[in-house]
Amino acid sequence: MSHFFPFRQIGDFQITALGDGTMSASLDLLSGIEKADADVIQNDAGLDEPADIHINCYLIRGRGRVILVDAGAGPLSNKGGQLNVNLAAVGISPDEVDTVLLTHCHPDHIGGLLDPEKRPVFQRAQIMLHPLEAQHWLDDKKLSMANERGQRNFGLVRQTLHAYARNLRFFDGDNIAEGILPVWLPGHTPGHTGFRIDADDKCLLIWGDIVHYPHIQSAHPNVSILFDTDPAQAEETRKKIMEKAVSKKMLIAGMHLGQAGFASIFREGSGYRISYSEN
Repeated sequence: MSHFFPFRQIGDFQITALGDGTMSASLDLLSGIEKADADVIQNDAGLDEPADIHINCYLIRGRGRVILVDAGAGPLSNKGGQLNVNLAAVGISPDEVDTVLLTHCHPDHIGGLLDPEKRPVFQRAQIMLHPLEAQHWLDDKKLSMANERGQRNFGLVRQTLHAYARNLRFFDGDNIAEGILPVWLPGHTPGHTGFRIDADDKCLLIWGDIVHYPHIQSAHPNVSILFDTDPAQAEETRKKIMEKAVSKKMLIAGMHLGQAGFASIFREGSGYRISYSEN
């Protein structure tokens, strides 16, 4: 059986979108838009399951590096969990991954870091995240204020960071590799981070969770989702980065962009339009 995974070549790096499956969600999680209007946008976009949220991870290969961006929802959840199968399909074993870059620490991004026995899946990899992200999830005061679902999330993050403690590193604004730069995109979480890959005249930004429903939140960047830690800051970051994506003609990759994995952003009306590009 042959597998095709969307990929782009940016200079020496090949970036491949590896789907991890979907999570069932609800358009009721959105604020700033009526559900009926959200339904119309999703239906106009031709989506069969308008409330489902697709999960992507990205594999970056080149210059002797094998870098994974996010690790999906993992085998223990009732969603996603397809990353390992898809890594194998592109010929990569977990031990070949030298670095895992985390956009942030929500369960559908770190769930794949531990196996069912809670051991590290990527035993040789450095795990890299923003220092503000770790600070957020290790804050006992924030833990005590979280609801039951939130407390489970805090528990998973702490367990995961502990399991990888000796291989844990923090972004300090420097290149991760020559040509790969972390970009702080706060709001969804305090340390939410994207990754910019530049070469020649091309620029690709893996923007993490700037959108969960791409068609809705590009047309209406003011629409936030219940998972945002700071909805106002997330909205401001979303508008800024979409405007930059247009002006700099960036290629966008995102954890919830859908199976196409890569998109371009265009201005349209008072908002933007996301276009899944084939080239």
